[in-house]
Amino acid sequence: MTETSDVLMPASAEAPSDKQRLFMRYFTAILIDLVILNLFVEYSGKVFVDSFTTSMLAAIVLQVLLKLTIVAEHKVAQFWKARGTGFNTFMRYFCAWLVLFGSKFVILEAIAQLFGDNVRFEGRFHGIITLIVVVVVMLVVEELIVRFYRRLK
Repeated sequence: MTETSDVLMPASAEAPSDKQRLFMRYFTAILIDLVILNLFVEYSGKVFVDSFTTSMLAAIVLQVLLKLTIVAEHKVAQFWKARGTGFNTFMRYFCAWLVLFGSKFVILEAIAQLFGDNVRFEGRFHGIITLIVVVVVMLVVEELIVRFYRRLK
């Protein structure tokens, strides 16, 4: 006898490939970032985007830059981790924090260069605090959705 889930699947259904899974991961993350960015635009008064199209492009840029930041942070952490304990452990965490914090300045400047006044983060320290809040909310929501998805098994 066939399992119930097999009966419900079309004959052509196949398990997704790794490339397809990766695409869906980034596609979903970009959509999450788009929603979060637009919620901040609508409700915060400190985030301004001139159009939906611009916010979609900004969400893509933010996702790419955030992933590059995480890659850089892991490489820096691995460099110090391979060197042993003690001071190197301190340097591992300090440099990881430095990359994660410093990247927000790079992201803010990239957004300013790419979009000019069409995308603005305002507030303390030329909007960097607002950007950090937006990015942290994006990452938290992405993580919560991933955890929810994994529990669906």
